[in-house]
Amino acid sequence: MNQLAKLALEMGPLILFFAVNATTNLMTATAVFVAATVVSLITSFLVARTIPVMPLIGGVFVIVFGGLTLYLDNDLFIKIKPTIVNLLFAAILFGGLMAGKLFLKLVLESAFKATDEGWRILTWRWSIFFIVLAVINEIVWRNFSTDTWVAFKVWGIMPLTMVFGMAQVPILMKHQLPEEEGGSPAA
Repeated sequence: MNQLAKLALEMGPLILFFAVNATTNLMTATAVFVAATVVSLITSFLVARTIPVMPLIGGVFVIVFGGLTLYLDNDLFIKIKPTIVNLLFAAILFGGLMAGKLFLKLVLESAFKATDEGWRILTWRWSIFFIVLAVINEIVWRNFSTDTWVAFKVWGIMPLTMVFGMAQVPILMKHQLPEEEGGSPAA
């Protein structure tokens, strides 16, 4: 599957959530978000015969917290979902560090080859970043309107994550492992 299709499958449900919320209400937007997430995960599996780990985890949380929001008619659950997901990711990464495991390496190793020291630095940074995102989400949903929270979720968290990810490139470059040579030895 090409990168544009992956991006559409991963970002499509969130953009639909924003668009539907802007034209209707949070409950309708949540129902569309849950349905679009299910369709996205199924489509990803049908096209690629696999579902990447991060979209799968995110999808499960959307389905669970979106489902609770709809079933209990309480928007609290969809609003705290980013906080819980980000704190969970931070806890998993910190727990891995304490256990001597580099979970970030396990998830991203197919895309980036780096030394264990590089993965350790990135794991610390991403763990702290996830905590910062959780705190920001709590501040925004508790102190601003639902529409502002939705807009921030779509147009704040994603750009922050992309900028933070790009800011990690120097660490990846510094700790990059040399590529293995693919050719056979000369006879």
